[in-house]
Amino acid sequence: MAVVRFFLHALSFLALAAAIVAGTVDSIQSVSASTPVLTSLGNAWLSLDPESLTLAEFNADAYISADIWRPYIAPLLAQPAFAVFLVLALIFWIVGYRRERFAGRFSA
Repeated sequence: MAVVRFFLHALSFLALAAAIVAGTVDSIQSVSASTPVLTSLGNAWLSLDPESLTLAEFNADAYISADIWRPYIAPLLAQPAFAVFLVLALIFWIVGYRRERFAGRFSA
């Protein structure tokens, strides 16, 4: 169980690092343009690797359902990249979190 928690916390850390990088890029672009700039997750993915975005859409249509991309994944790709990664980091951290025992660490 500790390995699963470590893996989830590592995923949370990577998502948080991606959120920080995306937020930093957006803030630099906002300062240089003198207007707020928010890069969507889809645009960020498209600029990093356009072939994998096309492949993901094709595989989602072929293997999951033909109706999953437009109503569910496309609105997610339209959200700001830093916000999506922050939410993912929080979800991974919450899933991997273990509450401390009620009586404390040193109880019998």
